[in-house]
Amino acid sequence: MLTINPQFITDTKGVKLSVVLPIKDFEAIMDELAELDDIKLYDEAVKCSKPSIPIDEAFKMIEQNRQK
Repeated sequence: MLTINPQFITDTKGVKLSVVLPIKDFEAIMDELAELDDIKLYDEAVKCSKPSIPIDEAFKMIEQNRQK
């Protein structure tokens, strides 16, 4: 789990308006989000009932379409 130490920018009433993070924390959050997206895409692919295509065949199809 990430340990994040945010700083908050508030208005005169103390209402939080923005968050300031060290770039290291921001990059760690972005990495975690990218990994989460990959997991979601994997889960969707597993649930999909459509037939799959081997990766080598998919690359060949892509290259054939590029040459047109």
